[in-house]
Amino acid sequence: MKKLLIGIMLILSSHLVLAQTDLHSHMIPDSYLEVVKAHGMEMDEGFPIPVWSADAHLQFMDEAGIQTAVLTMPAPQPWFGDGAESAAICRKFNEEAAALKAQYPGRFLFCAALPLPDVDAAIAEAKYALEVLGADGVKLATNAYGQYLGDAELEPLMAYLNSRKAVIITHPNKPSAVNDKLISTVPLASYEYLAETTRAVLNMVAHNVLVRYPELKVVVPHCGSFLPNALPRFKGLLPVMIQQGYMQPVDVDANISRLYFDLAGAATDEAIASLLTITEPAHILYGSDYPYVAASALIGAKKTLEGRLAAHGLNLEDVLSCNAKQLFNIQ
Repeated sequence: MKKLLIGIMLILSSHLVLAQTDLHSHMIPDSYLEVVKAHGMEMDEGFPIPVWSADAHLQFMDEAGIQTAVLTMPAPQPWFGDGAESAAICRKFNEEAAALKAQYPGRFLFCAALPLPDVDAAIAEAKYALEVLGADGVKLATNAYGQYLGDAELEPLMAYLNSRKAVIITHPNKPSAVNDKLISTVPLASYEYLAETTRAVLNMVAHNVLVRYPELKVVVPHCGSFLPNALPRFKGLLPVMIQQGYMQPVDVDANISRLYFDLAGAATDEAIASLLTITEPAHILYGSDYPYVAASALIGAKKTLEGRLAAHGLNLEDVLSCNAKQLFNIQ
C-alpha cells in the first residue's frame, strides 16, 4: 500500500510539473531565417539568431517540466520596404505555427506575427490568424521602424484586437535610432531592450490605450524592464506636463493594472521585488526566452527562480501555470 501511495504521489507530482506554461519563447523556422539572411538582417539586433527546431524545443520543455510553450516570432520585425513581402513572411510564419500547434496538441500555443508598420495589412493578418488559424493572440514589436505601440496610427488595430479580447505579447526590437558604434560593443539586449520596452509601454500609458481598450491583455517581457524605476518619475512629471499643456490627464495606475509581466531574462531577487511594486502576483508569468539562452542554463535558472518566487511569497503553481491558463482562458 505504501509503495502504491508513493507511486500515485509521483504521478501527481509529474502531472503538476508538466502543467507549466512558458509565456516567452520563440519559433525560428527556416522560412523566416532564410529571408532575414537574404536581406542581410541576421545581425540587425546586434547578436546572432539562434538555431531552432521543434524537436529541440520539445526536448527542452520536457527536461524543464514545461507542458506548453507560447511561440512568437523573434526580432527583427520582417519589413524590408516591400509590404507584400512582409505580409507573405508573416502569413508563412503563422501558418507554420498553426501547423505545429495542431501537430502537438497541448504543447504549443502561438501569438501571430503581423506585418507592421502596414496597419491595414496587420489588421487583415490578425483577422486571418485569430479567426481562421486559431492563433492564441498576437505578438507586437515595441516599434516597427519608428511606429511605436501607443502611436495614433495603430488605433484601428487596437480597436480590432480589443473587439477580440486579444492577448498581446510584446517584445523589444532595435530602437528606430541607435548608436551603431555603441551597440557593436555593448550588447543591445543588455540594456536597450529594457529601455525600449519601457519606452513603448509608457507611450501606451500616455495615450491611455489600456484604459480605452479594456479588453486587451498585454504581456510585458523581461521582468517589467525599467518600468518599476521609470513609473515614479513618469508620475512625478505628469502633473507638470499637464499644467504646461504638453500632455493630457491619464490614470497611470489604471493603465498599468491591465498589464501582465513575464519573468524571462534576469529574474533576480531585486527584479522580482521591484516588479511586485507595480503589479499583483496574478499578473506574473514564467517565461524562458528559449532558444536565445542554452537549454541547460535555462533549466538551472528555472530551478533557481522557483526558490526565489517562494522566498517572495509567490505561489509557484500560479506563476508557472495557473496565471497563464487564466490569461489564455484555458480550461
